[in-house]
Amino acid sequence: MNYSASKSKIVALLIGLLTWSQAMFVFSADGTQTLKKIVIAYSAISPSQAPAWMAYEGGFFRKYGLDAQLIFVESGTRTVQTLISGDVIAAQVAGSSLIQSNLQGSGVVMIGGFLNTMDYKFMVAHDITRPDQLKGKTVAVSRIGSSSDFATRYALDKYGLVPDKDVAIFQIGSQPARFAALQSGKIHGVMIAIPLTAAATKMGLNTLADMQMLGLEYQHTGLAVSQNTIKTQPELVRNVMKAFVEGIHFMKTHRKEAIGVLSKYIKSDDPEALQEAYESIGLALIPEKPYPTIKGIQIILREMGAKDPAARSARPEQFVDLSIIKELDSSGFIDRLYKSAPVTKALPQSAEPVASSAPTKTQVAELKTKPMGSEEKPRLAAKQVPLGMDKAQASLQTSRSSGSQQYTVKAGDTLSKLAGQFYNAPEKWDRIYDANRDQLKNPNYIYIGMKLMIPSDDKAS
Repeated sequence: MNYSASKSKIVALLIGLLTWSQAMFVFSADGTQTLKKIVIAYSAISPSQAPAWMAYEGGFFRKYGLDAQLIFVESGTRTVQTLISGDVIAAQVAGSSLIQSNLQGSGVVMIGGFLNTMDYKFMVAHDITRPDQLKGKTVAVSRIGSSSDFATRYALDKYGLVPDKDVAIFQIGSQPARFAALQSGKIHGVMIAIPLTAAATKMGLNTLADMQMLGLEYQHTGLAVSQNTIKTQPELVRNVMKAFVEGIHFMKTHRKEAIGVLSKYIKSDDPEALQEAYESIGLALIPEKPYPTIKGIQIILREMGAKDPAARSARPEQFVDLSIIKELDSSGFIDRLYKSAPVTKALPQSAEPVASSAPTKTQVAELKTKPMGSEEKPRLAAKQVPLGMDKAQASLQTSRSSGSQQYTVKAGDTLSKLAGQFYNAPEKWDRIYDANRDQLKNPNYIYIGMKLMIPSDDKAS
């Protein structure tokens, strides 16, 4: 064996190991390890951006050796440009902006999906309680081709209404402008994002549906990095993803602290709005295992394909890299988090909030002025509901065997979800559909406040 050649290989190996370690950590003069400085961007002041805020405020970046700085970059397009330039290592951004950039050869991909539908709710005038009452009326969007336009046309189609024929669609502009038009009676319906929906409800406006209950998969907010970063610094990307996953877990298991973080970043002291943001997005929409939605990306590509030939020929898989989230999932990393602490349950729609669920304005102010330190060890919230059914669900489970019962549809409901709740079998949704054909025009014609008859379990079997 050639000693010189062997020695050269060993030296090369040591240099490689040193380069890898320097990519992950910075060392001080005395050899002690310090944190790796990184910058992460988020693109909106919205509850959909909560994973980054929770990971930072909960100290999870530091837990994985990262001294993270969060910066706000307005608009998804500018956020992606910041990521491409290398000014940030990762970014929370909407799928449409990432896809447009990737189609142009940027090499940016999504490694986590935090909001895989739209956080819109379809708010309508106080005298409208059913979708068919929108016929001959007017609704508003920001502009034709926008996300609010897509969501509005999607909802109207699900309700059997023909956009621009049965219902007129006007371009009005920003969400505040659309909301003001609805409030003044100039229009009859509009898509409004959480938490503005809380203010709309206070004003007596009705909610027909949210996009979740209409079954819309759409790649809204996710975590994006460059493919080159994944290739050259895989351990760094892995640790970033771990911090986000733990941030989501923290949000779902620490109601009071999470609401305080939301208050700080969205700059709101309104307990009802904060409660809705936490319940509707933090608990209901952001997944424990944040996989991007391939189907949702396909829907965006279909939209873009009307004008962009490159989008028509693209495959949704080319815009994601699932290797890290799959690794964390298959290794049991995520499951172990949720075995250590119970997940906070969303409050039943008709229930009064418990005292500890939503802070008062005074409590919110205290949480804003005294946020958790980035190295503070998370504490369990004072009140948590263990995994499993709440009391209302349990009573329904008990009573279902006695015969059919009436159920009032609430936000997030679908027929398959109700079949899972009442029969422990989502595939039995058609039983509920058959029992309500007198009012259900199709399986998607389900709206908030609707009264459904739920057949007893023995009839559904």
